[in-house]
Amino acid sequence: MHILVFNSGSSSLKFQLFKEGANAPVSILQGTVRGLGDEATCEWIYDGKLEHTSISANDHDDAAGHVLDLLENRIDRGQSLLDGVAVIGHRIVHGGDAFSAPTLITEHTLSALDALSPLAPLHNPPALAVVRACRARLVDVPMVAVFDTAFFQRLPDFVRAYALPAEWTKQPQGIRRYGFHGLAHRYMSERYFSISGVDTASSRVITLQLGHGCSVAAIHAGRPLETSMGFTPMEGLIMATRPGDVDVGIVQHLLERGTVTVRELSDGLNYRAGLLGLSGVSADMQTLLTLEAQGHAGARLAVQAFCHRARKYLGAYLAVLGGADAIIFGGGIGEHAAEIRERICVGMEWCGLALDTQTNQETTGVEARISTTDSRLTAWVIPVDEESLIAQDTVNCLSAAMK
Repeated sequence: MHILVFNSGSSSLKFQLFKEGANAPVSILQGTVRGLGDEATCEWIYDGKLEHTSISANDHDDAAGHVLDLLENRIDRGQSLLDGVAVIGHRIVHGGDAFSAPTLITEHTLSALDALSPLAPLHNPPALAVVRACRARLVDVPMVAVFDTAFFQRLPDFVRAYALPAEWTKQPQGIRRYGFHGLAHRYMSERYFSISGVDTASSRVITLQLGHGCSVAAIHAGRPLETSMGFTPMEGLIMATRPGDVDVGIVQHLLERGTVTVRELSDGLNYRAGLLGLSGVSADMQTLLTLEAQGHAGARLAVQAFCHRARKYLGAYLAVLGGADAIIFGGGIGEHAAEIRERICVGMEWCGLALDTQTNQETTGVEARISTTDSRLTAWVIPVDEESLIAQDTVNCLSAAMK
């Protein structure tokens, strides 16, 4: 049985094809469609060979169509890879209160998820577009939604609650802290338990998912106790184009003065804030580091603010956990930007963290411990493989539904 997984980002589409293995799904093809538009790029690895092509994919619907074409044109043992697909798993960012576990996708499911799209406007609509593209092409193939919010469903009530008037937060509004990047934080923590040999039951870890979107989680005994994102994926750390924590009085001020409309406010907070807003030039961390080195004041401000916010949350979560055994970096920035990792961790010997500077600099996109051998608080880079979790959850959901 083949399991196809789609992981929709705001401007990209990851995909991976698995075959069912003895203990876990085994990847046989993986790739990404990047830079959606007239000059998008689709790259993939199959049979150990990296290939790529330029395509026109103006949206996620188009991108999904190209991926399905790619699989249909790959023949293995006389059968196209697409024909061998028995189930498709989709990452959905926001599951709200209605979805706390992997769920078979039906028309009712799609309608319910459409209603949640305003809560995750960068991610839910593209993911649902991919779902619909697959349903149109593969009518009889079952599909499963796997939710980023599910990992945080068991957050303590005092963490989930906002201190707002009760009539605002009671059902059916469902206003509370949900948490996001659950698949990434779950993967990092579970992989850490596997490679470190620590006792999960007593472990305390802090996971930092730093990419286009950024979040941090405090995890005790495999269960999250805190996370930086809340009702939407906008709260917490500074991100590429989202601001993270903002005084809500600013929003009130802008609206009351008529400086922005509600639509303009949403656009600014989702697409023009964060690193882009602070720097005035770019949302890309590597670009900002290069510009900072050249003396660009806006880039310096953005990088400094980004690292300061992450350090602030790291310190707060050390307090939440009463100390920690490890901090773990994942995501595009977390896995590839050694300088950012160092700037977040520098001067933290007080809590037992001593970074191995050379190992940190040499670690790019690979799994490694980057703290010194005698550091009481260890630091790790663990590249995130959300697709493998989605594949396993998809298989488990389908198996349970067939019983």
